[in-house]
Amino acid sequence: MKKGYLVALLVFVVLLIDQASKFYIKTNFEYNEDMLMFGQQWARLHFVENEGMAFGITFGWEYGKLLLSLFRVLMVVGLIWYTRLLLEAKAPTGFIMSIGLITAGALGNIIDSTFYALIFSDSTHHIAELVPWGTGYGHTNELPMGGFMHGKVVDMLYFPMKYIEFPEWLGGDTWLFFSPIFNVADAAITSGVFSILLFQRRFFRDGFIDETPQPHAEILAQIEKLPEQEEVPAMEENWSENTAPDPTVASVNPENDEMPKEETGTKPGNELQRPLL
Repeated sequence: MKKGYLVALLVFVVLLIDQASKFYIKTNFEYNEDMLMFGQQWARLHFVENEGMAFGITFGWEYGKLLLSLFRVLMVVGLIWYTRLLLEAKAPTGFIMSIGLITAGALGNIIDSTFYALIFSDSTHHIAELVPWGTGYGHTNELPMGGFMHGKVVDMLYFPMKYIEFPEWLGGDTWLFFSPIFNVADAAITSGVFSILLFQRRFFRDGFIDETPQPHAEILAQIEKLPEQEEVPAMEENWSENTAPDPTVASVNPENDEMPKEETGTKPGNELQRPLL
């Protein structure tokens, strides 16, 4: 499967689980209702809503909710664009999946803050219900823009693992580990960030972008693949061409100097001095 389809599938699965769990809690739990998971005291479903960021962090400003919603939208757009660049650069699959988790989590909370005030009734005093579009608690509570981009994010996952009591010289207070109440989208964002921090050396060890080979490198690679028997005749042919005699230059035979001269009309001196009989 291609990386692009794989990260799209991951985002879809996270969104499906996140929204299904929120719809179930919203339409079946009263506000602050608590239920044990697997019979364990440290694992619970506890329905709360928050107007802020992950783990219930809020802004005290009047337009803080609108600013937060717009920031989430811009962040998701930027993450989608960045994911596309990573796919084109053939980045490590683990890093792309981590960015996909962060994108899915941010998108899941955007759906809450953008549309829940338009389609759900208020959960303050009774179990919420799905209502006709635009008549949700954003309309009844007279929220700005009819509740559009002013909805509350549904949280339900609660893991109060251990109460820790400090000695008197440290104040004597009791501290609960792990107190935040969060949702699947928050868990996806946190998992994506922590996976990048934990495996960054593995993700960035070999770099991202594949270098494009130069033309001369491709030629050399093809030459190296040629069989040796094809290279040898080519080398001999080139050598014979380079060593062929030039027809414009007269050939010289070194043995010509040793050959006797042709006989002429004059006899050698030793024959002229021979006495006549």
